[in-house]
Amino acid sequence: MDGNFNPPSQPIPARAGVGLKAQHYAEILGTQPDIGFFEVHAENYMGAGGPPHRYLTAIRERYPVSLHGVGLSIGADRPLDKGHLARLKALIARYRPSLFSEHLAWSTHDAGFLNDLLPVPYTDEALARVAAHVDQVQDTLGQQMLLENPTTYLAFAESTWDEVDFIAEIVRRTGCHLLLDVNNVHISATNQGYDASGYIARFPLAHVREVHLAGFTPQLDEAGRPLLIDTHDRPVDAGVWALYDEVFRRTGPLPTLIEWDADVPAWRDLHAEAQRAEAMMAVTHAAR
Repeated sequence: MDGNFNPPSQPIPARAGVGLKAQHYAEILGTQPDIGFFEVHAENYMGAGGPPHRYLTAIRERYPVSLHGVGLSIGADRPLDKGHLARLKALIARYRPSLFSEHLAWSTHDAGFLNDLLPVPYTDEALARVAAHVDQVQDTLGQQMLLENPTTYLAFAESTWDEVDFIAEIVRRTGCHLLLDVNNVHISATNQGYDASGYIARFPLAHVREVHLAGFTPQLDEAGRPLLIDTHDRPVDAGVWALYDEVFRRTGPLPTLIEWDADVPAWRDLHAEAQRAEAMMAVTHAAR
């Protein structure tokens, strides 16, 4: 990593935003709601043109945009796809998003692409591989990326690093920033039986540039224990809101995204979730 990064075109304010969905394009452009920013999945806009680009161009003229990738497979035990990186670089040049983020996960194997974000074992080998991939992404794009903490359901027996320490070491080696997904922390802590508040207390919060909130599906495992599934298909859970409040008591306001990717509600309901996050930030900031 050479550290020569391009500054963002328009910083995202410390406000709440939502994921941009096609069913909301017309209403957003027609009403121009008061909202902090929109986030888009990079892979949905890698075509050359068409209605998605026409709408995103119009929205980008009015609002800051954050770009969120799901297909780089940064944790994979194989080289990054240079074609995918090139398409990503072209997309960033076209829209100049304020932030770009990806997942600490893998989704490719040999010639195949898996429709899931799979966890990485926390080993020295994986650490070196992920750090090298993050360096390659940042050098190719010419900007710092944000790395998102994963959702996990099980722990790898071969892991020799704690997740927080693993993430902090990636930051130290690469100079990347972080996306803190509070929903992922709550899910992983519940599924694996550790303390979510303790995780937040140890997380390298000084490097967090964006926060995600989402809904999950509660289930039970074969032993009757709670098992939470990261579905992004409903309102944010009360436990996630409480953990979010803990984060901002430590950091102050940060750009916060409501992720709702399945069973997407009407615009007014999605916007209401963002307004709730913004109201919490205002109350917490006033109390600091």
